Amino acid sequence: MQIHGGCHCGAIRYEAEVDPARTTLCHCTDCQKLTGTAYRVSVPAREGSFRLVSGTPSVYIKVADSGSRRALAFCATCGSPLYAHDADHPKVYGLRVGCIDEREALVPTAQKWCRSALKWTGDLTGLPGREGE
Repeated sequence: MQIHGGCHCGAIRYEAEVDPARTTLCHCTDCQKLTGTAYRVSVPAREGSFRLVSGTPSVYIKVADSGSRRALAFCATCGSPLYAHDADHPKVYGLRVGCIDEREALVPTAQKWCRSALKWTGDLTGLPGREGE
């Protein structure tokens, strides 16, 4: 599936080829902090298919407990988290679904780091909802 994405303010735009069936949801505490919410939803871009169309993201290098280094790209102007990749060998880009124009078609097929999941994320169907605010 061809996708297009970018940050909230429009300074950065990209395109890529993804497999919607590989969309995942991560509950790890790093993803909670880095997104500012309960979990992160991402889809990997096929190797060689990711292309920046405009702008240059800022990059933060996160070092995991294992020592592996992840490059986390975001917009320096609006702060939108855009994607992540191995800092030393950027072959696969984990695109943040919220920044993808076609996000409605990217439904998570699996969850990871469930032991860190916030308990209230298990079932949100009972919460009252509004169409807008």
